[in-house]
Amino acid sequence: MAQAFTLLLTLLGLQLVVATFKICAFNIRSFGRAKAANQRVMGALVQILSRCDISAVQEVRDSKGSAIRTLLWELNRYDSSHHYSYLESKRLGRGSYKEQNVFVYRTDVASITDSCQFGDEVARESEVFAREPFAARFYSSYTAILDFVLLLHHSSPREAVQELNLLFGVCMELMRRWKTENVMVLGDLNAAGAYIPASAWAGIHLRNHLAFHWLIGDKEDTTVSHRTCYAYDRIIVHGEELLRAVVPRSAKAFNFTRALGLSEEEALEISDHYPVEVNLRITLKAQREL
Repeated sequence: MAQAFTLLLTLLGLQLVVATFKICAFNIRSFGRAKAANQRVMGALVQILSRCDISAVQEVRDSKGSAIRTLLWELNRYDSSHHYSYLESKRLGRGSYKEQNVFVYRTDVASITDSCQFGDEVARESEVFAREPFAARFYSSYTAILDFVLLLHHSSPREAVQELNLLFGVCMELMRRWKTENVMVLGDLNAAGAYIPASAWAGIHLRNHLAFHWLIGDKEDTTVSHRTCYAYDRIIVHGEELLRAVVPRSAKAFNFTRALGLSEEEALEISDHYPVEVNLRITLKAQREL
């Protein structure tokens, strides 16, 4: 009897895990052709990304675009129960250093209805970003929210305070442009440690405005190295409808070192950041289809 009850609880737990829509943000340090050619690294990456319905990937560094295409091919081969596609930003950065932001998503559960690359025609202030933010508007009949915006950004460490303040204006512009309150800011914001002095937090409007909810707390460790413990990577939600769609306490860093049984050295080959993730509730119709 006790064994049967334990099994029932396990099955219920698995059902609760499955019956959500997972969004993650992952800075894959310097992801280019060298990493794409490394079978061990790619094997780990597809295991990590296949957990998510939408992955906001950062630090894609490949001017030819072959690395992200290889990643998508491997991902679709690994997880044939879904089909994955992607939307990439322009190449971002000052001078010769360039990287891209990329949304990887399951086309069978979500679609992109619009996108916006800041630094083009959208925001006058965007040129002061070291790497301009990239936004996509998603529709999913599976989620309780249905329609929401993801704003992906990789802050410059030296300018993290300034860029966090500028992101507030970017959010306001997106809400005006797309006539929605439901915006999620996510990515490696370098929002911790020496990059954000304690005295600076009080002046960061994105942090102190009551409409913005920081789901990844200051004590969360989003770094792989055992020698660091900082919440550089964040998920911030605006909009009461979107906030209600978030599964409580689901926002966290995904420790792939522990999950995949890797050494610190092996994990650092993949990235020096852990992905941060959050779950959205799904509709009753979607639950019945599972």
